[in-house]
Amino acid sequence: MTAMRFPPSLLDDIRSRVPISSVVGRKVAWDRRKTNAGKGDYWACCPFHGEKSPSFHVEDRKGRYHCFGCKVSGDIFTFLVEKEGLKFPEAVEQLAMEAGLPMPKLSEEDVAREEARTGLYDIMDMAAAFFEAELQSPRGAKARGYLSDRQLMAPIQKEFRLGYAPDDRSALRSFLANKNVPLDKMIEAGLLVAGDDIPVAYDRFRDRVIFPIRDPRGRVIAFGGRALSKDAPAKYLNSPETPLFSKGKVLYNLDKARAPAHEKSAIIAVEGYVDVIAMHRAGLPHAVAPLGTALTQDQLGMLWRIAPEPVLSFDGDSAGLKAAYRALDLALPMLQPGHSLRFAFMPEGQDPDDLLKAQGTDAVRGVVEQAEPLSEVLWRRALSENDRATPERKAQFERDLRSLINTIGDDVVKKHYLSDMGERLAGLFGKKPGSAWRGANRGQKRPSFVPFSPRYSPKGKPWDIPEPASPQLRALANQPASAADRRERLMVLAFVVHPGLLHDFLDELAAAELASRELDSLRSQILDIAALETALDRDHLKGHLIARGFGNQIARLENQAKRLNEWFLDAGAADDDARTALRQMFALHRKSITLGRELKAAESAFAGEPSEENLNALMVLREELSSMAGAEAQVEGFGQASGRQIDAIT
Repeated sequence: MTAMRFPPSLLDDIRSRVPISSVVGRKVAWDRRKTNAGKGDYWACCPFHGEKSPSFHVEDRKGRYHCFGCKVSGDIFTFLVEKEGLKFPEAVEQLAMEAGLPMPKLSEEDVAREEARTGLYDIMDMAAAFFEAELQSPRGAKARGYLSDRQLMAPIQKEFRLGYAPDDRSALRSFLANKNVPLDKMIEAGLLVAGDDIPVAYDRFRDRVIFPIRDPRGRVIAFGGRALSKDAPAKYLNSPETPLFSKGKVLYNLDKARAPAHEKSAIIAVEGYVDVIAMHRAGLPHAVAPLGTALTQDQLGMLWRIAPEPVLSFDGDSAGLKAAYRALDLALPMLQPGHSLRFAFMPEGQDPDDLLKAQGTDAVRGVVEQAEPLSEVLWRRALSENDRATPERKAQFERDLRSLINTIGDDVVKKHYLSDMGERLAGLFGKKPGSAWRGANRGQKRPSFVPFSPRYSPKGKPWDIPEPASPQLRALANQPASAADRRERLMVLAFVVHPGLLHDFLDELAAAELASRELDSLRSQILDIAALETALDRDHLKGHLIARGFGNQIARLENQAKRLNEWFLDAGAADDDARTALRQMFALHRKSITLGRELKAAESAFAGEPSEENLNALMVLREELSSMAGAEAQVEGFGQASGRQIDAIT
């Protein structure tokens, strides 16, 4: 098996996902004096020949190794073949597994297709050379004038291989034909417009400034064209999807930006080609751009592989703000600990090129340096999109904000966003943290449920949950766990059986403290689905959950409910009874959480000072918890909607 049998795209993906230092580092010890891991620059004694001083160099940016002693060199695949004795296909398979990439099953047709792709690269490079030459020809005078007005002079034109497509329907076609390029290959490369209703295929790009689009290895795979005529139907035009080019999986200028981005551990994504070049001119060469569309999941993943907090830069107008919000919505479900986004907004009515011309490089750099964290943009967006003039509108504001946060996929990140937004809401409504959602009953001795923020004591101070004082004291004071555990299971299962009640209890379900991590994970999935669906039936919700791997857990919960004769969790039970049960269970759950924390505080107080006063306080709390475990509150009329004569939730 040869390298040709693997798609070059697979090998490129492996190189981009697996740093060569991570593979070589298993066989060598890096020299601490010469190695600069922050820049991906590593030195060691050569593993291929004996030496006492390090002359073996590994560079993540280039994905290469080289020994200045024995002159051996290669890439990530070569190292496994020559050092570990793997065959090339085995090396590819091993590294693909590490990169999380599936191995392709290539037929003879696939091999032929990959060979054809190699030919397309040559054709695209010929086209790029043609456009470059046309820009410098007499026909390119107007295009050179446009570029000069944008301060894109000859050195920049050469560095980015800018070109010009003449206003001629067959100029490129004739040029490539003279190079013996078949017509069908020109069409396959996306250079010509063809179709059954088009008698003669013609050049796609005409009278446009050309921006070559390159893959991470610097090969031209597509073009973007900026119209010079005001009458052109599209100001910007990109190549169509081709075997080389999928616009949602490519970032313009990534090949040039990757090295400086790696050195700085930072990357900037702007809106267009000229914006990238403006950033480059401002001394920010680690800039890239999506290709005329909103940022995609693939593109965001590429940014995160380079830097933990990419900066997204947007124009200072309404369109730029909308684009920022689309990126925010895309990123929320993908957030991970340590990985987020920052947002930089240009002054109103300006893009990076405008700002560079008007105020110079310091102004552009200043905007990037002052980029705001994602949480700040999320909060400002919520404020701008919601009216909070009445209590009802305030409630809607909170619900909308919570729904947005519940799209965060990682539970730990979600928890910290809930806490952060809770503190902001408390400040917005002029209350102490923890008081923003307290109940209307001002006679309560203890705070009622606080959905976003960390739990607070009656005095508004965070609970200090101490270690239990002693085994004897724990035996005296602790509530049996079975009642609380059982209640948690019933609360979560109730929404699987009665999903029509989800939107009545979204806030309560989202903020309920669950001791079981398994139940907490199921709860998060239910909330995520509810945030995306305005109406859910039982089968639809269960289908979603089973598809996400929660089928066995739901089956266990249903079997437990049947064994305990929890009739209101039957599919035939009335929603009104289930609603009554949920309302009571949430109230009891909140009370048990608060009492449990007070109990632990009382344990610590009694252990530190075993006075009669502290013992009495401890015993009162113990008795209250015991009464909750032994006799749930009576609810008048519970069960009547389902035709049952039952008066208590048991």
